[in-house]
Amino acid sequence: MKMTKSIANSFKTFGRSFLLCGLCGWCMEILFTALHSLRRRDLRLTGNTSLWMFPIYGSACLLAPFKRLFEHLNISRPGRGLFYMAMIFTVEYLSGRLLWKHDLCPWDYGKSRFHIHRIIRLDYAPWWFLAGLFFEKILP
Repeated sequence: MKMTKSIANSFKTFGRSFLLCGLCGWCMEILFTALHSLRRRDLRLTGNTSLWMFPIYGSACLLAPFKRLFEHLNISRPGRGLFYMAMIFTVEYLSGRLLWKHDLCPWDYGKSRFHIHRIIRLDYAPWWFLAGLFFEKILP
């Protein structure tokens, strides 16, 4: 009985973390794309995202065990940020390849000179570094 409650609590925590990361990721993307419109001198500041992005951002909840491990090992913030950045690039690449294969990928970085297979942009590394530390902060 006790183990069943523990498993149920784990699923509940996972579900909440998934929803939180998905929603925060969506909000970050909308903010980022809205601010990007300033470069085009578009003062409407319209941001956008895709429904496909929710589970991709939600998967950031899988960083929680690493957060606890890094706390236990006393890993520095820059070290943690680099790890999270690498994980985010990996998930972005794998999910992008899958979506691209089915002609569903909502992004195309082909115009950037820092793209890899049009799916990830290496010049976004500082943003993913910060996003990883943000997700770490909001995870239980």
